[in-house]
Amino acid sequence: MDNDPDTSPKIAQRLHGDPDPQTQVERMIRVDHAGEYGAARIYEGQLAVLGNRPVGDAIRAMAEQEQRHLDTFDRMVVDRRVRPTALSPVWHVAGYALGVATAVMGERAAMACTVAVEEVIEEHYARQSEQLGDDEAELRDVIDEFRRDEIEHKTIGLDHIAGDNNVDVGAEPAGAYPALSQAIKSGSRLAIWLSTRV
Repeated sequence: MDNDPDTSPKIAQRLHGDPDPQTQVERMIRVDHAGEYGAARIYEGQLAVLGNRPVGDAIRAMAEQEQRHLDTFDRMVVDRRVRPTALSPVWHVAGYALGVATAVMGERAAMACTVAVEEVIEEHYARQSEQLGDDEAELRDVIDEFRRDEIEHKTIGLDHIAGDNNVDVGAEPAGAYPALSQAIKSGSRLAIWLSTRV
């Protein structure tokens, strides 16, 4: 029996039938790339409606961070030769449509959308970070950094004060916030599951 300490990556500790560690890392990059693409499209849709309103500055700042995240995963997909999700055309339309729809519903609904999406992504990135071993420290560091950005976006959504009149448009006061939030969270979790596999 080999008594050497376990030097295998943390992600290699898996159940029978689970994908090998390399496939799991590729799936992580694929789904994160898809998620950042979808987030960028949501903010594009919101800016198309709310870009000239006071809340537009906050949305624009979050969109710029999401674009930086997307650019990073664009490079990883190429450098590591990871196949992007085949569902990119769906997320292209669905992300933008969600952004426009929530923005048309009002600033509070747009912020509620941000909070719901970022809560799911925050949890998603936390799970990924826990799964990655030291052999994937660079990817883990990227995921941890982006998770902090997503938490910041969630906080902006909850606490944002828009405009010179100090009108609170944070997500919490939105009338349909619980129902809207649940629908967006469910859709986000489904998108993660599908993008990991397809």
